[in-house]
Formats: sequence, C-alpha cells, structure tokens
Amino acid sequence: MQILDATVTRPTEGGPTYSLKNRAFRGVWTIAWLVLASWTPPPLVAWRRVLLRLFGAKVAPTACIYGSARVWYPPHLEVGRYAIIAPQVTVYSVARITLSDYAVVSQGTHLCSAGHDIEDVHFQTVARPITIGRRAWIAAEAFIGPGVTIGDGAVLGARAVTFRDLDSWTVYAGNPARPIKQRNVRFPAVVKTAA
Repeated sequence: MQILDATVTRPTEGGPTYSLKNRAFRGVWTIAWLVLASWTPPPLVAWRRVLLRLFGAKVAPTACIYGSARVWYPPHLEVGRYAIIAPQVTVYSVARITLSDYAVVSQGTHLCSAGHDIEDVHFQTVARPITIGRRAWIAAEAFIGPGVTIGDGAVLGARAVTFRDLDSWTVYAGNPARPIKQRNVRFPAVVKTAA
C-alpha cells in the first residue's frame, strides 16, 4: 500500500494521504463488511473469515473475528490458528498486523500500525508493523502503537498502552505499560494411554 508524500499532497490542507486506488479499495471493503458481516452473530465466524480472505487477509481456518471488529485494510492482516479478534477491536492495519497462533485481542482494543512524523511540518504518515506473539493476551481496551512486537505469552493489561516491545511471558499494565510480574502458564501433562 502506498502512503503518499505529504510534501506533495499536503494532507493538513485537505490533500490525500493514500492513493486513489487504496481509498477506493477501502471504500468497497468498508461497505462489504458493513452490509455482509458487521451485524452477523458470533456463530457465523466462518463467513467472516471467508469475507476477510476475499479481500486479501490471511486468516487461519480456526481463527475467530467478531462482526463488530473494524479492519482498516485486510491485505495487511494475518490471523493465526485459534487467534481471536474480539468485539469492537480496531485493527488499523496501515502496515501489517500479525496475530500468531492462540493470540487473544480482547474487546475494545486498538491496534494502531501508523502515526505521523511530528517533526515534519507536513505531518507525514509513517507506518510500522505490529506482531502479537503466540498465546499473548491483549486485555480489554488496550492500545498498541506502531512497530510494537508483543512477545509470546505476554499479557498487556486492560486499558494499558504500549509503544515499546513487550517481553515474552511477562505481564504488563499501565500507561505507559510496565512489567509487573512473570506469567507462569501451566500446560497440562501429556496423558499416556496403555497399549
């Protein structure tokens, strides 16, 4: 996806930030999701996966995306096995956003992969990818900024904010998010059956 040069298009004076092709695609996508998916009940998750794939997202067959989630640009979304995007999540996918297997993004969370160069008088848009590791949990109404990698098994607490990478298997809370403890997950032992 092409982010236009703000020195040429001057978005602070009403010019576009993205190409006409990109804006047209997103317009069609927004209407399609609104009409065909946003109102659908949770059991119709397979239909929502199909629709996202038709618009270029990479979605595992066991992933769960709720109808009230808002995906800005599907080709920049990748959702792993058993990963969940809960109700009211905003996926601002100007750059790629990846949810690894079993990652959970809870209700009202904002995944924001773009911002602006505040030193640039033209307020140039700058995008950087977000990666959420395997078995990580992003709790309700948290905010993740551009370029952040959430380590495997990390937890970002409710309404927490991070613009920095989070270490694996560590629990974070607050604004800005700070580590508060290690996460010690108990995986069930494998049960061997007699032959």
